[in-house]
Order: sequence, then structure tokens, then C-alpha cells
Amino acid sequence: MNDTSSRHDPLSSHVPAEVLEHLEAARSEIRKGMETFLPDGFFEHRDAARREMLLAGRGAIDEAIRRMDAKRSPA
Repeated sequence: MNDTSSRHDPLSSHVPAEVLEHLEAARSEIRKGMETFLPDGFFEHRDAARREMLLAGRGAIDEAIRRMDAKRSPA
């Protein structure tokens, strides 16, 4: 684990490095297992869908800010 990820990972300050390594290895093996029964391209489509949802959320927030600003400034 590098220094930048440990700042955002509350486990790293409370859990021994060996345990974190085992957790990462377990996560990797679980993902490999999932890849055997999920269709090809599943993770790519999941990531694309996640990106689109985030863009939609950003658009909704931008619109809410625009409406707030429009209320403040006289038309």
C-alpha cells in the first residue's frame, strides 16, 4: 500500500500490514472468481454505467446551483 492510499484508508492505522495484504489478496481472488461466471465486458459496462450516473448527478447539482444563483440575481 502506498502513502497516498493510507491517508484515506482508516484500516491502515489500526491493522497490521500483513492483514491488509491478505485482505487485498482475498479481494483479488474474489474478483477473479466473479470474472468466471460474469459475461465478458461486465466490469467495463459497470464502470461506464457508474460514470454515467456520476455525470447525471453532477448535472443535477449544476442545475440546482444555477437555480439558486438565478433566484439571487434579479432578472
